[in-house]
Amino acid sequence: MSLSVGIVGLPNVGKSTLFNALTRSKQANVANYPFCTINPNIGVVEVPDERLKKIAEVSKSKKIIPTVIEFVDIAGLVAGASKGEGLGNKFLSHIREADAIVQVVRAFSDSNVVNTQGKVDPKSDAEIVNIELALADLAMVQKRLEALRSAAKNPANKEASKQLEFFEKTYQILGGFKSIRSYNFDAEEKKWLSDLNLLTAKPILYVLNTDENKAAEIPIIEEKAKQIEISAKLESDLADLSENEAREYLKTMGIQETGLDKLIKASYKLLGLITFLTSGEPETRAWTVRQNTKAREAAGVIHTDFIKGFIKADVIGWQDFVSLGGWPHLKESGKMRLEGKEYIVQDGDVIYFHVNA
Repeated sequence: MSLSVGIVGLPNVGKSTLFNALTRSKQANVANYPFCTINPNIGVVEVPDERLKKIAEVSKSKKIIPTVIEFVDIAGLVAGASKGEGLGNKFLSHIREADAIVQVVRAFSDSNVVNTQGKVDPKSDAEIVNIELALADLAMVQKRLEALRSAAKNPANKEASKQLEFFEKTYQILGGFKSIRSYNFDAEEKKWLSDLNLLTAKPILYVLNTDENKAAEIPIIEEKAKQIEISAKLESDLADLSENEAREYLKTMGIQETGLDKLIKASYKLLGLITFLTSGEPETRAWTVRQNTKAREAAGVIHTDFIKGFIKADVIGWQDFVSLGGWPHLKESGKMRLEGKEYIVQDGDVIYFHVNA
């Protein structure tokens, strides 16, 4: 499953620095001026999962394969982007292609890095970006309304009339510069919205890029949205160290988990994803599915032929798998379950699929 997270924000807020730290590379061009990122940079990043090593030890696996997530570093937006200011329309199209949004907001005070807004005000900065996204959506909805008004002139077209009423309400929400994601919709309305792929309907995670000591007070950006605090500078410095050196450095600071690990895990959750695991001597592997995926569809992630050939699945939670010593010891334990095609896969399930060849 290939899903992507677009990293957005105003110029010079630390997007590319964060992206480089994420990918442990220098493929994003970091410079102290706006628009240093013209074309989006794409990085595929492993999702940290401490369960894999424990499971692999039990199975004596020769190889461990984690699941991954794709991050896209998109150039900085500016006020007026929805009307083409800066490199606006091009950037907005890149955001539209992403499945979720990570908005990086400046909360650090380094005077050596140009602040395009003249002051450190995370909430105001986020609002500028969100207004541009709402304005871009407003233009999309306006086009849909024009088509629906024409179609609704036919009294027999009940569907057009229903959609017209819904999108008129949507237009009012966006006209108040509010995000669509904060409202509840029924299944039919969600389908209408998904057809337009609106920017403000995408799930969002705010990353407040703080000073290394995080001394400043951090505001709540959006009441119903998730936000985390990261020092992109610190994460960039850690990315230049070996894994052991980084771990030791974090220990001296009393930090249990890197900001990047927090970001990756939060982004994975933001996309509504879970992980199931397969394990044997050749390999222990993490697989990505959406929440509420049924067993047969999960089997299809491994190989599409498994959907048609699905018979049953042996399922056990990863903790029990480890504590009981792996597959050879599970049958007599009573912990392993035999599940059919309708079983809803849970995060952390270790699964062996039985399929017709």
